[in-house]
Amino acid sequence: SHTPTRHLTPTNTEEEEQTNTANMKTCSFLFAAIGLTAVSAFTPQPFARTQISTRNGEQSQVVLSASKNRDKVASRSKWADARGYGSTAASASSGAGKSTPKLIIAGAPASGKGTQCELIKEKYGVVHLSTGDMLRAAVAAGTEVGKQAKDFMDAGKLVPDEVIIGVVKNRLDEADCIESGWLLDGFPRTPAQAEALAAAGVSADCFIFLNVPDEVLVERVVGRRTDPETGKIYHMTFSPPEDEEILARLEQRSDDTEEKVVVRLEQFHANVEAVKG
Repeated sequence: SHTPTRHLTPTNTEEEEQTNTANMKTCSFLFAAIGLTAVSAFTPQPFARTQISTRNGEQSQVVLSASKNRDKVASRSKWADARGYGSTAASASSGAGKSTPKLIIAGAPASGKGTQCELIKEKYGVVHLSTGDMLRAAVAAGTEVGKQAKDFMDAGKLVPDEVIIGVVKNRLDEADCIESGWLLDGFPRTPAQAEALAAAGVSADCFIFLNVPDEVLVERVVGRRTDPETGKIYHMTFSPPEDEEILARLEQRSDDTEEKVVVRLEQFHANVEAVKG
């Protein structure tokens, strides 16, 4: 059995609870209907599984054929839209104005998270946010938290959680996130970050966890190679280059070894289980 996702929600008024309930139901039905899958460009097995957890402990799992994934996504999206499971329906049922998705997605290295983020962004029009992009934008804009982050970054130190939370909170308060909804990519990563996010008043409708077996992840990572001239990523088993000249110049990242990826996976699992509660 899976531990229910931690509630990242402060105490709400009755009206807010009604809105949150509508959001959670919409989000749960939508993702279950559409059937998001943890499929990357070089998935080695014919099926992939996605675990979807919502704040009230509901869980849904779907197993889809990777080769037919896109057709099924389109078909199930149409099914969901026809039954009013989109954001428009949520807005009407909540009676509290426009309801927009507020999502958090987590997945181990090579789980296909980038692919899923693109699909979610394309389907729902949410703002895709990663901490790295938000930090760089805050520093470039010269905001107060951006200046704090820059001091740590210039000193070669890790940016502390309280500064990162400030950057995230400010970004989520911007007009595009309020109007379109947001997708937090890989954040929070630790229990401390999850608690700080909740304390800052940030709540999510859904926590999406891409559940891919470790042995598959290791195979994906270890086989990755990069073309230093174009930046294109290949896989020696699933998508090798056909050109011998390209093959000869491919490089492997120093941390794409089995020993190092196993360590990264152990750390990831420890953190994500704690964040899920």
